[in-house]
Amino acid sequence: MHVIVLASQKGGSSKTTVAAHLAVAAERAGAGPVAMIDADPQETLTNWWRQREADAPALAPVKLPELAGKLGALRQAGFKLTVIDTPPAITASIRTVIGLADFVLIPVRPSPADLWAVGATIELCYEAKRPFAFVLSQATRGATITTQALGALSEHGPVCGSVMHNRVAYAGALTSGHTIQEVDPSGAGAAEVARLWEFVRQRLQPSTKARKAFAV
Repeated sequence: MHVIVLASQKGGSSKTTVAAHLAVAAERAGAGPVAMIDADPQETLTNWWRQREADAPALAPVKLPELAGKLGALRQAGFKLTVIDTPPAITASIRTVIGLADFVLIPVRPSPADLWAVGATIELCYEAKRPFAFVLSQATRGATITTQALGALSEHGPVCGSVMHNRVAYAGALTSGHTIQEVDPSGAGAAEVARLWEFVRQRLQPSTKARKAFAV
């Protein structure tokens, strides 16, 4: 079972939006069963899941001190992927969560404040020797700052080529317990999410090699 952690020190970076969309995209792509863990005290991911009629992806409630054991139980239960949402903070508990990841995805908005804040999250990934990558969220198509942000992030690590643009449809879908792929499967937003999942999937395959690279 692979474990993906969504992490970012900056609030409002779309961690929960990305977590929900990745989990559903993975299920739709046949990579399930998928479980989600909501490690954010605000429980936004949990509230979204409660609005859903579909059974998948599953939500696995757990207290952080019991996280390692819960992941083991999910693995034994046959889950193939677990997506963990985290709060916008740098704490000992976040270090623990990242330490259990196979891959860390860092959503970043194209703004100076968000770019300045990524350093702390990157440091946690290096400390835990975990592979990571960035995904640009809430971006404006054609804006200079979007291109600049992609360039700036690429100096620090891999960046997903599929940008998640600022679309009302993302929030609208979440409000009803869905994702953009479910409400508009042929739309541009759905294509963005599909490409994001493919980017993440490819990086999960060599996760063991990636961890060894951090130890060099």
